[in-house]
Amino acid sequence: MKIKDIFKNKDTVISFEIFPPNNKFPIEKIYKTIDELAELKPDYISVTYGAGGTTQGRTVEITNRIKNINKIETMAHLTCIGATEESINDTLKQLKNNGIKNILALRGDIPRDEIHNSHFAYASDLVKHIKKETFFSVAGAFYPEVHFENNDLLDLFHLKTKVESGTDFLVSQLFFDNEDFYAFREKTQKLNLTVPLVAGILPVTNYKQIQKVRKLCNARIPRKFQAILDKFKDNPKALEEAGITYATEQIIDLIASGVEGIHIYTMNKVHVTRRILENIKYIREGIREAE
Repeated sequence: MKIKDIFKNKDTVISFEIFPPNNKFPIEKIYKTIDELAELKPDYISVTYGAGGTTQGRTVEITNRIKNINKIETMAHLTCIGATEESINDTLKQLKNNGIKNILALRGDIPRDEIHNSHFAYASDLVKHIKKETFFSVAGAFYPEVHFENNDLLDLFHLKTKVESGTDFLVSQLFFDNEDFYAFREKTQKLNLTVPLVAGILPVTNYKQIQKVRKLCNARIPRKFQAILDKFKDNPKALEEAGITYATEQIIDLIASGVEGIHIYTMNKVHVTRRILENIKYIREGIREAE
């Protein structure tokens, strides 16, 4: 099934993101994680890469297992910066041969201090290329706080181009203040962008994790969340509990505000994801009853 069709039949789509283990670990490690996450019955699971694009080769293998063994819809991440048309076509062929119909099309990070030649300059170029045939549904990414390489106007211009190129729905980068998401949603409505907007939520469960997040995407930490981090940074169990609670509250507010999808960045932590799903159990049941 194409994920874009799931949005037509549900008020709020719940999904997970996982990443493959690096080559030092057996593939069975992620399979066990997937099996446990599958028990939580997400609407789909997306598969990303490790840091810096590592473990990319395992994405097709893992999405194939989710789709054909776990029987859950799946979406493969695909970056294009530095890629050749031939390499992209090879990946698309592998995905198609395994029945994987959903792709998150990304530009990817530009290598620092390196000269690179790429057939695809922007994610919108990749979207156009994938959409040359009708087999795939394509998602795109967006930053509720504006991409740190752009200003507000330029970021919206690129997003509109991405949608007009054939993007079926958009998944947000992580954020910690729902008001940033709502403000961005209003801007897209003014631009008549009507594709579903999915909110990406990261449960912060340790202090080192948030430091990495700040470095990678410059996510803004609101005062309320900063107070939690400062108070419990030296108490791992307390910070994990607070992080789960904070993410739960974000999700409940987003669902109540009519957000079309919630995408949980699981960091492959099944117990954290399970706790959040338990916390919103009756919220999800309320969504089903409304449908």
